[in-house]
Amino acid sequence: MAEPEVRIEGFQAVVDEALQDIEMAGEDDAEVLEVEDAANGDGADLEDAGQVGTSARTTFVDYLKSPIIELLVGQGEDQTLLTAHQALLTKSPFFADAVAQFSDEATTRRIEFANEDLDAVGCFLQYLYTGEYFPKKIGDALESDPAQSMNGDDGEQLLKHAKVYTLADKLGVMELKSLAHSKVHRVNSTARGELAYARFVYANTPRTDSTIRKPIASFWGQRSHVLRHEAEDDFRALCLEYPEFGFDVLSFVLDARERKGVEAEPKSGRKRARAV
Repeated sequence: MAEPEVRIEGFQAVVDEALQDIEMAGEDDAEVLEVEDAANGDGADLEDAGQVGTSARTTFVDYLKSPIIELLVGQGEDQTLLTAHQALLTKSPFFADAVAQFSDEATTRRIEFANEDLDAVGCFLQYLYTGEYFPKKIGDALESDPAQSMNGDDGEQLLKHAKVYTLADKLGVMELKSLAHSKVHRVNSTARGELAYARFVYANTPRTDSTIRKPIASFWGQRSHVLRHEAEDDFRALCLEYPEFGFDVLSFVLDARERKGVEAEPKSGRKRARAV
């Protein structure tokens, strides 16, 4: 007895579509095989294909293989010769431009840093090789430095980081500049130390550098009524030497008063009425 024929509506269309997909997949496989055959012909095409989209990773050893650059820091008897690898130095736009001036035949590659601070340059080189410089940050503080007092009257620690900050700005290494600025705010100092730091900053930074100048104005604007009595002569001398410092502090105080709404109604500056 013959089995009854079963028909499912639309089934044939699904089968035809599946067969068509299989045939197309077969064509794609054929193309893949052709590519593989071509690549396996002499190996050249495969080698080229492996190079596409692949960039060589620069290792630390690669940096150390680069030419040595001499840095002559300071002047006279204090002049010191330092060395560093070119591939690391050229991370700085300043040094990249300087190195570009050397000829390929040059046997000695030397850059003079006559007016730079030796310790600041050393911190810069330490940062290039390690990503940090001494003293390192430990939470909200800095690791202790046996060679310097953390509360020195002369502001040694503040000046150290301020010099690294200005050098990093000159060399175009913004990450180091930010790191140095963050360390400034982790140093405890005295009124005289703060004034020495403020004097250096106002002498070596442009007026537009509010990143480092504004916190100084804020510091003295909030504490000047107390701290200036500890070093009143030095405070007055700094205001006279750098009027921008005095103006910034005064602006901070007046702005603070305005925000608190405690300023008096404006009055005439006239001392007596005009005669009628």
